[in-house]
Amino acid sequence: EDKQPTQNAAKPNPGPGVPQQIYLEESKARLETALAADAGFVERLVWFWSNHFCISADKGGVRPLCGAYEREAIRPHVTGKFSDMLLAVESHPAMLLYLDNARSIGPNSFAGLRRDKGLNENLAREILELHTLGVRTGYSQDDVTSFAKVITGWSIVPPRQSPDRGGEFTFNPRMHEPGTHRVIGNDYEDRGFEQGRAVLLTLAKNPSTANHIALKLASHFVADDPPRSLVASLAARFLDTKGDLKEVSKTLITAPEAWDANPTKLRRPSDWVVSSLRVCGVKPPDVRPILQAQNLLGEPLWRVPAPNGFSDNSAAWMDGLAQRLDIANQISRRVGDTLDPADIAQNTFGALLSGETKEALSRAESRSQALALLLMSPEFQRR
Repeated sequence: EDKQPTQNAAKPNPGPGVPQQIYLEESKARLETALAADAGFVERLVWFWSNHFCISADKGGVRPLCGAYEREAIRPHVTGKFSDMLLAVESHPAMLLYLDNARSIGPNSFAGLRRDKGLNENLAREILELHTLGVRTGYSQDDVTSFAKVITGWSIVPPRQSPDRGGEFTFNPRMHEPGTHRVIGNDYEDRGFEQGRAVLLTLAKNPSTANHIALKLASHFVADDPPRSLVASLAARFLDTKGDLKEVSKTLITAPEAWDANPTKLRRPSDWVVSSLRVCGVKPPDVRPILQAQNLLGEPLWRVPAPNGFSDNSAAWMDGLAQRLDIANQISRRVGDTLDPADIAQNTFGALLSGETKEALSRAESRSQALALLLMSPEFQRR
């Protein structure tokens, strides 16, 4: 007689699905790139721009695209032209899915007249408010609506329609709102995809965009309330070079104001975690504990809570300091007593190492305890 399996029999764990597998593989590649980076500043720029033009893996369909988005739309342009990055970002399938533009249909388009579906303004609004001009910079709700009409048809090839090109960007003229549209005082003729590109190029050259980007860069790299003179210098360089981000970045790192400020800015969790691993020479074989650490500290990778990204304000991260101590202890226990914390401290900070931190390290009961103290020191927590 055949025995029937019981309903409660344990089923084998199938493991993560394909989207999560891709997410984990891309996360590991990103971590390894950061750990091996010769020029840490360039990698920091990638992270800055990825947060500025953020997407979220928690939005349907976006999870397997997060790594490709950063690699294709952000990384190639961090020392290139802002206008090129802007176009690459706004036309990437990950952004079109995240901010719902893939399904945005012009009311008077061929598709709009046949269906009871219509315009979605999310992408247009965030481009103006977050990605370029900034809030309260002279545009109106009418401008948002007009811009949203301009970028109707910026969509994605349905996978069922084309197995080879499914998921790629496409301009769909059947979804595009026809006609000339006025956005912030300028009229843009209907030239299909080029109509949207023209608006983005205009936004990239706007002085408000230069000011917005300059303030965000200075706030991220220097201080929560950066010197006005530094912001003005960055904005002027942005405009003078037509958005050459390499030149803007050079202005940032050569400006006296960038170095005169006291290191009072609290590092974001991802920055602190990777810096801790770098100085300890730890290269985790499995990325999942690192992702769990970032989750615990409130900055889950590629999973922003809102389109404005993770905060660059120190106050937003103060509550997680106790959890950082737990992680610092885990890292220091992993390397045990194989490293000399005094050497690491000297090689990392040199003359910037305070007497208080030196004394704390010398009083530690073990090398691993001293290393944890170093990772939690003011010098290591702030920049």
